[in-house]
Amino acid sequence: MIRIGLTGSIGMGKSTSAKLFAEAGIPVNDSDAVVHDLYSNGAVPLVEAAFPGSTRNGMVDRQELGRQLSGDPSGFKRLEAIVHPLVRERERLFLKRQRQAGVDMVVLDIPLLFETGADKRVDKIVVVSCDPQIQRQRVLARPGMTEEKFDMILSRQTPDAEKRARADYVIDTGRSIDAAREQVKEIIADLRQKPPTDESKGGEP
Repeated sequence: MIRIGLTGSIGMGKSTSAKLFAEAGIPVNDSDAVVHDLYSNGAVPLVEAAFPGSTRNGMVDRQELGRQLSGDPSGFKRLEAIVHPLVRERERLFLKRQRQAGVDMVVLDIPLLFETGADKRVDKIVVVSCDPQIQRQRVLARPGMTEEKFDMILSRQTPDAEKRARADYVIDTGRSIDAAREQVKEIIADLRQKPPTDESKGGEP
């Protein structure tokens, strides 16, 4: 089973690309969705203990947590130490289910693939990218987004040029959804034609 690591900086179109893989029948494990789920159950008491006042009604208040983190950026490390092991366990269970189902490839949608070392446990890396101006326009159009917040997020992410250099495949989302869909289909076809011969990159059996 081929493990595809899908990543891309904010605003590059990673979530859309993940949906295109799913549309093509490839199972996708969305790390952001897993975190969202954890923020309403398993991670709540741990986050509250580390960031008092950051939860409400049994759920993590993302806005309040974000406010605390912006005032103390060192808190990101504490948060990651809580969340990453929980996300990794969900990923392990996802891989086990898909392997048992006999699928030939899966997508692990991981925003911080390189930053967290997750690139070492996938077989192929797909980076989603576009022109920086398109990226900026997309992100600044989001509700509540500011130039300062955007710059802070970018500062925590591996530069796009470095991501592209380390990728096995790059999806350009700067054109159209149909163009991106074709690129996804080409990647899947290419991997099925010449699958990796070495599956010992660190994934669980």
